[in-house]
Amino acid sequence: MVTETRLSPEQLYCSCDPELLPFKTTSTLEPFSGFFGQDRAIEAMDFGIGMRRPGYNLFVMGNPHTGRFSFAMENLRAVAKKEKKPGDWIYLNNLSDNRHPLSIQFPAGKALQFKRDIKHIIERVLAEMPAAFESPSYQRKKSKIERELNRYYDQAIETVEKEAREHSIAVYRDAGSVGFTPVAEGQAMDEAVFSQLSEEVRDAFTRAIANLEDQLNDALTELPQWRREATEKLKNLDRDTARQSVSPIFQPIKDKYANISAVADYLTEMETSLVKNCGEIVGEEKLLEPVTDASRRQYMEGSYGVNLLVDNDKVKGAPVTYEAHPSYENLFGRVEYTSEMGALSTSYKLIRPGALHRANGGYLVMEAEKLLEQPFVYGALKRALKSHEIRIESPASEYTGISTITLTPEAIPLNVKVVLIGSRNIYYLLQELDHDFEKMFRVVVDFDEDVDRTPQTIRSYARLMKTLADEEGLAPLTRRAVARLVEHSSRQAENQEQLSAHIGELVDLLCEADFKRIKEEDELINADHVEMALNAKERRTSRMSEKIAESILNETVLIDTDGDAVGKANGLTVLQVGDVAFGTPARITATVHPGNRGIVDIEREVTLGQPIHSKGVMILSGFLGHQYAQDFPLAISASIALEQSYGFVDGDSASLAEVCTLLSALTHIPISQNFATTGSINQYGEVQAIGGVNEKIEGFFNLCKARGLNGQQGVIVPKANVRNLMLKAEVVEAVKQGKFSVFAVAHVDECLEILMGRKAGRRKEDGTFTQRSINAQVVKRLREVSQAKAENSA
Repeated sequence: MVTETRLSPEQLYCSCDPELLPFKTTSTLEPFSGFFGQDRAIEAMDFGIGMRRPGYNLFVMGNPHTGRFSFAMENLRAVAKKEKKPGDWIYLNNLSDNRHPLSIQFPAGKALQFKRDIKHIIERVLAEMPAAFESPSYQRKKSKIERELNRYYDQAIETVEKEAREHSIAVYRDAGSVGFTPVAEGQAMDEAVFSQLSEEVRDAFTRAIANLEDQLNDALTELPQWRREATEKLKNLDRDTARQSVSPIFQPIKDKYANISAVADYLTEMETSLVKNCGEIVGEEKLLEPVTDASRRQYMEGSYGVNLLVDNDKVKGAPVTYEAHPSYENLFGRVEYTSEMGALSTSYKLIRPGALHRANGGYLVMEAEKLLEQPFVYGALKRALKSHEIRIESPASEYTGISTITLTPEAIPLNVKVVLIGSRNIYYLLQELDHDFEKMFRVVVDFDEDVDRTPQTIRSYARLMKTLADEEGLAPLTRRAVARLVEHSSRQAENQEQLSAHIGELVDLLCEADFKRIKEEDELINADHVEMALNAKERRTSRMSEKIAESILNETVLIDTDGDAVGKANGLTVLQVGDVAFGTPARITATVHPGNRGIVDIEREVTLGQPIHSKGVMILSGFLGHQYAQDFPLAISASIALEQSYGFVDGDSASLAEVCTLLSALTHIPISQNFATTGSINQYGEVQAIGGVNEKIEGFFNLCKARGLNGQQGVIVPKANVRNLMLKAEVVEAVKQGKFSVFAVAHVDECLEILMGRKAGRRKEDGTFTQRSINAQVVKRLREVSQAKAENSA
């Protein structure tokens, strides 16, 4: 039975025969188009892009290095360039409420033209309006209004002045005020002369002056009304003059944009505002600051200029936007501030677009993990997709309680298809925790990790290598190099019948192989260069595995590779450090004594054993009861430990070694230490597949090689894992030379026979096992322990 479970060298490695590749170098191959082995993903992507109903956004899920990002971008760009180009968006000053800027959409390419037209209007207004106010016609009309006001004033003064002369009183004007003084002999009296007059004369002058003042006040009562009327006439004159100067400027632009109602309304409002605020443009002198051409231009551009938010003039088809850093501001846009004399200020000209604005009418691509890292963003994205509009807001104010005076730009309608790229864990986490997620991301584009290894896919894989090498500027590959890469791809996939779809890792390997080619001064990348690149990468990442191997060789960690021992066996573990995985043996020990505690997992008792490992140990009790204790109670106490393990232990791949160790401790039948065992079992003793089988075998092989191969050493693996074997060449060569063995077992009995060197025994019709077999010895010992326990209890 032992010889039947020993694997041949051919079963340990599935070679790719270079003779089956119909080319000498990849330079003669056609480039590979499309995406390698992703038919399901392509079908889902086509459906998601074509489905235009709300909620059919896409989630592209799969592991990194599978080409999921380039796949999404290339598919989207191929479709987007055939679609209609979306319109442009601008923000304009809301002339009736400048805290709420207006958004207007234009056909693609028209917004920039409109911005130029508005700039042309501003230039002409700055040139022509001041000229209109400096024209002789305007000056005459203005002088006439001022003369009318002065005439009313002069007439009132003349009437009072005539009355004053009759009383020998003169009227004088000083700095806009009117005064009265007595006159003698044509000269105004001074105080000295006036005081020498008789009291009666002085009183007469005083009464006359008081009377004249009353008359003057009565005459000037209507002066404020005259001034208001004159001011109103001047305003009307200014408006008429401004209107006459700007109307010819606006009329052609109004006709040009008559088909866009929002633009036509704004131009009318802008014309009215210019007429109303013509004083700001003409340049009435201000008290604190002089009016210059620069200040006029700044006022005009700050009030009437165009903030071009999105310009799709040069976009071909629909936009495809990738946002690498999806923060709130980068996604939804922001309102910027400027500092003026220590105070922050803003305007509609400082509104900046986000990725949603640029992608509007097309596709927005983001990485799900980066999106979820940013505060407030995921919830705001859901709100935007639900409401179909983009609002530029400040989310921090909702949580800090501090609200500053800022702008509230008008929302922009949103029509975008969002494509999230992420891992399966993130997808299922969002699906579980967010009930809106499924409604908003209805299309899942699931990337396959592996592809069936068939002659057709191997040829496609060769064409893919040619394409990748050309894109990276690498030398062509020989067919032996391609065959070696195919074999390595199967090892990555951990399956002799499949190839890995991790394109990113293939690109890295090709670049490293080309680096070796350059050092060797060869023209083509051959199999030796690929092998050197693989060995160099392993060397760079082998520090940890070498340290562990060193600790075993100097017997800091106790592992035997020859001899026999009771209750001891070599298990196999895989350690994952970052993206590097390597196998290493671990000693498993077991002790058995009478009692009723059952099988105690020491790892679980000290909380180092994780749930799956603990489950594997608990299954052992079910197996012992089913296999051996059908007609008597199972009454033992046993302890199992993974020795010199000081970290968390997970996985059930040690359960096959554990049950063999337990049975050895129970029966006192020694286990050969030449072997290491991996595999999980169920309650019926069937051996089940495990992961990392190649690394585990190679880990034990390296230890045996360092100590010296004796031809008796080997590894026992589940039969279900044979298809996963893609071992290194040195392991296969050692098996071929008979220095090392790999056994595949389907049941615990097969493993026991290899480890203990005797028959496991078969169950006879009466339920007992054949004499002198391992299983018969197990039943005998369990019965003895059960009877001893019963006698002690009695």
